[in-house]
Amino acid sequence: MAEAHQAVNFLSSLSSDGAEVELSSPVLQEIYLSGLRSWKRHLWRFWNDFLAGMFPASPLSWLFLFSAIQLACFLQLDPSLGLVEKIKELLPDWGGQHHRLRGVLAAALFALCLWGALIFTLHVALRLLLSYHGWLLEPHGTMSSPTKTWLALVRIFSGRRPMLFSFQRSLPRQPLPSIQDTVRKYLESVRPVLSDEDFRGTAALALQFLKVQASPLQRYLRLKSWCAANYVTDWWEEFVYLRSRNSLMVNSNYYMMDFLYVTPTPLQAARAGNAVHALLLFRQRLNHQEIPPTLLMGMRPLCSAQYEKIFNTTRVPGVEKDYLRHLQDSRHVAVFHQGRFFRVATHALNGLLSPRSLEQQFQRILDDPSPACPHEEHLAALTAAPRGLWAQVRESVKTQAADALEAVEGAAFFVSLDPEPAGMTREDPATSLDAYAHALLAGRGHDRWFDKSFTLIVFSNGKLGLSVEHSWADCPVSGHMWEFTLATECFQLGYTVDGHCKGHPDPSLPHPQRLQWDLPEKIHSSISLALRGAKTLAGTIDCHVFPFSHFGKSLIKRCHVSSDSFIQMVLQLAHFRDRGKFCLTYESSMTRLFLEGRTETVRSCTREACNFVKAMEDKEKTDLQCLALFREAVDKHQGLLKAAMSGQGVDRHLFALYIVSRFLHMQSPFLTQVHSERWQLSTSQIPVQQMHLFDVHNYPDYVSSGGGFGPADDHGYGVSYIFLGDDMITFHISSKKSSTKTDSHRLGQHIADALLDVASLFQAGQHLKRQFRAVAEEDSGHRHGFPSSKIVGSKAPTTSTDF
Repeated sequence: MAEAHQAVNFLSSLSSDGAEVELSSPVLQEIYLSGLRSWKRHLWRFWNDFLAGMFPASPLSWLFLFSAIQLACFLQLDPSLGLVEKIKELLPDWGGQHHRLRGVLAAALFALCLWGALIFTLHVALRLLLSYHGWLLEPHGTMSSPTKTWLALVRIFSGRRPMLFSFQRSLPRQPLPSIQDTVRKYLESVRPVLSDEDFRGTAALALQFLKVQASPLQRYLRLKSWCAANYVTDWWEEFVYLRSRNSLMVNSNYYMMDFLYVTPTPLQAARAGNAVHALLLFRQRLNHQEIPPTLLMGMRPLCSAQYEKIFNTTRVPGVEKDYLRHLQDSRHVAVFHQGRFFRVATHALNGLLSPRSLEQQFQRILDDPSPACPHEEHLAALTAAPRGLWAQVRESVKTQAADALEAVEGAAFFVSLDPEPAGMTREDPATSLDAYAHALLAGRGHDRWFDKSFTLIVFSNGKLGLSVEHSWADCPVSGHMWEFTLATECFQLGYTVDGHCKGHPDPSLPHPQRLQWDLPEKIHSSISLALRGAKTLAGTIDCHVFPFSHFGKSLIKRCHVSSDSFIQMVLQLAHFRDRGKFCLTYESSMTRLFLEGRTETVRSCTREACNFVKAMEDKEKTDLQCLALFREAVDKHQGLLKAAMSGQGVDRHLFALYIVSRFLHMQSPFLTQVHSERWQLSTSQIPVQQMHLFDVHNYPDYVSSGGGFGPADDHGYGVSYIFLGDDMITFHISSKKSSTKTDSHRLGQHIADALLDVASLFQAGQHLKRQFRAVAEEDSGHRHGFPSSKIVGSKAPTTSTDF
C-alpha cells in the first residue's frame, strides 16, 4: 500500500541537508549483526512455540513416546536397539537403590532425543517441500500430477491443526536472484517509458555496472542471504521505513474502511465498545496461536512473522532513525476525544472487559465536560511532524510527562473518538465518501497518534475506520485483523434493539484515567509548527472513492482472466487516457512464501500492456485484435507476478545491492539512477482473506470496502482496489491537489470507462457499455457505479443504514 511512497523516497533517508549520510559500519559487521538478529528471533520464537505446544509434535507426543518405551521395557522389548542401556551406562552410578531411576531417566533421555530427531526430520522435509514453486507456473484451474503429489505430502507433514506460527521454522529463505537476470528484467521494464536515447544511456550504465561492480556486491549479498533469515527484510524496514525523516501521515500510513452501506449502530460509544472488544479477542487468539496460518490458494502457507507486532507496538522517533518498541502485553488502550487523552483499562480481575463495560467507559469519556489543557489538544500533531523534529521534542515531553507518554506509547492501540460523522450519505454519496477517506487518512492532523501500530477511529455516527502505520507490517496482515473485527463485532457480539452493546454495564468500574500533560513552554512553538505542517499536508491530499457495481469478479472469471491482471490493464488504459503517456507503475506483491518475506514490486507497465493500450486507442483496430493483445498483456503480467512472489523480482534485489554499495562506499551511477525513478502510478489490491466470516448472500452490504493510501509522487496517483463479493469493485484513488497534472475524480471516471471498454471485448460483457450509458443518461447524478437507491430486500442484523 503506502510502501510505494517510502520505497521511492528512501534515498532521502540516506541524505542530510543535501549531503549523503555515510554508512560507516563495515559491511561484514552489518551482515553479522543481521544474522545475529535473525537467530535471536528464531530462538525467541522457538521458546514461545515450546510454551504454546511444539509443532508438528506437542510435548504430549513426547510423553506418549516415553510411555511407549517404558511399556516396551516392561514387556522385555528393546525398541532402542541397546541405546537405552548405553545411555544408562553413561549416567552417574547413584547406588543400587537408584538403579530403577537410572533406567527411567535413560528411557526419558532416549525418548527426548528420538522426539527431537523426528521433529527436525519433519521440519527439514517440510522445508524441502515448501521450496517447490512449480505449482505457481501452472495455468489457473489446472494441477499437474507432481503438484498433486506435492500437495498431498505438504498436508501430511503439516499435521492436522497447524497453529499460526507452526510453519515458521519450515519456510525456505528468500532466494537471491542472478544479478544478470535482474538487470535484464529491469531494462525490459523501463524500455516502454524511455526514449531511445535515454534507454541507450541506461543500458550503457547497466553494462558498466555488470562489468565492474556487480560481482563484489553480489558476493556480499549472497553471504547475507546465508546468515540472515531474509536478505532483504531487515534493511527494507530500516532504510525504507525507520530511517525516513518524512511525516508518517499520508507518506507512511494507510487506512481501512468500515462497511460501505450500513452502520450496525449509530451509538459511538457502543460501536467503540464492540470494536475494541473484538480487537482484543483477536489479540487473545493471536497470543494463543489459535489463528490458522494463511494458505495461498488453500495450499501453500505464508510467513506469519508480521503478526507479532500488531498490538502493543509503537514507532518511537529518533534523530537519525526510528525504532519499533513492542511490549509483550498491554492491558489498556489510549483514547483521544476533544483534545483530551484518557487511559482505559481493558481487563478486570476476571479477564477481558465485556463490550457493555467498554461502552460504559467510552460513554463516560464522551460525557466528560472537562476542557483540554493548553496545547494538549494539538499535541498529537507532533506525531505527524518530520521525525527529526518529533524526536527532539519527545525528549522534553518524556521528561515532563513521562507517565502520560508511557500510557499512550504502551497502549495496546490508540482509539480516536471523532466528534464528526462520517461515511456515505444519501444526499451526496460521492462527496461524503471522499471526505470519509480523507478523514481516515489524515484526519485534522492532530487527532491521531500516528506512531502507534494502528489507530481505531470511531466517528460520532458510529462509523468505524482504521489508520495503520506501515513499518511493522503490510496491508494483508492488518486487513486480516480488520475482517475479523468487523465480522465479530457485528455478527457475533451484536447489538441490542436500541443500539447498545449486549450485556449490562458495571457501575463499580473506576472511571477512565485522564492523562495529565505537563508540557514545557519551549515545545509550544514546536506543536504549533507541527500542526501547521500537518494541516498543510492534509489539505493537499485529494481522495476519491467509488464503488463500481456494474460487474465484478464473477464476470472476469467467466472471461477466464486473472482478476488482478484485468484491473492492472484497465489502470494502464485509464492512466494513459488521463495523462496521455505511459509511466512506471508500482504494484505491490507479497513475498511471504519465504521466511520473513514482505513485498516485491510488479512493474505492470510492460511492452505488452502498452501495445494493448495503443490498440484500444486506435479506431482501426478491431475488438478481436485488441482482445488478442489484451491476453498477451495479461499473460506477461501473470508471469511478472509469479516471478515476484517466488523471489525472482527486480526491485528488492536492486535495493539490497544499493545498500551494500553504500556500506562499501562504492559509487554506482546505475543503482543511483534506478533508485531515483519516480512511480507516477502506485497500485495495490486489498485481498479479502476470510470470506467465510461474511454471508454475502444474506447480508450483501456487510463487507469491508477496503482502504487506500497516499500517492507515491507529487504528480502521481495512488490507487487501491478491492473486490466486494462477485459483482462490485471499490476503488480508492489519491493524488495531490497541488499538482496541475492529476485529478483523482478525473482518473476515477477514466477507470469506470476503461472497465466497461475492456469488458466489452468479451462476449460476456458486451451489453454492459450500452447499459451503463443508458443509466448515466437517466440519472446523471449517480456516476461511477453508485447505486441510485439502497439495495432492498437484503436481510440485515442491524437497525441502522446509511444509504
